[in-house]
Amino acid sequence: MPEQQPNNPLHGVTLKAILEYLVEVYGWEELGNRIKINSFNHDPSIKSSLTFLRKTPWAREKVERLYIKSLKR
Repeated sequence: MPEQQPNNPLHGVTLKAILEYLVEVYGWEELGNRIKINSFNHDPSIKSSLTFLRKTPWAREKVERLYIKSLKR
């Protein structure tokens, strides 16, 4: 039986969904200003960003933090 995590805003949300939401809310340019990674600033795409974020824990953590922060607005 899956563990319930009612207080975890990331529970059940895919990295792709998080990234698509952030791009919709901020756009690539603002996202690149907030989180300094090349896949947001140079020829950005969901695919290249997901590849980078899946391999780079510190960057993924920043994206997840921004997502949680944006949900509280």
